[in-house]
Amino acid sequence: MPATMTTDNQLRRIKLADVLEKRRLDQALNVKEFAVLAGISYSVAREWFNMKGFPRVQGFVFWQDFVQWRHQQNGGRTFAQNPSQSPTTDFSSDFKRPSSAGLPPRAAQILLETVK
Repeated sequence: MPATMTTDNQLRRIKLADVLEKRRLDQALNVKEFAVLAGISYSVAREWFNMKGFPRVQGFVFWQDFVQWRHQQNGGRTFAQNPSQSPTTDFSSDFKRPSSAGLPPRAAQILLETVK
């Protein structure tokens, strides 16, 4: 795979190495970075970002939240169903707090960590 996505004009300046580093650091991805990491076109990524239930927060998504959403969409097991796979299971009871209600799990976790 090339270092940048050159087949899609919208993604031509997004460097795969930079996006992989953001994923490794568990940082939020914008729609273009997400498209590069997921290996999809910019237009498809925009469609996903606009789908009801997609785990975006003001134009950003955490890769971990996307993976969980994808498992739910495919009828597979989710992290919540198998706690041994989830790095955020120790925060699951905190998701009931009103301040984090409705947020994707990773975004809620970050919010809760800033409140502590």
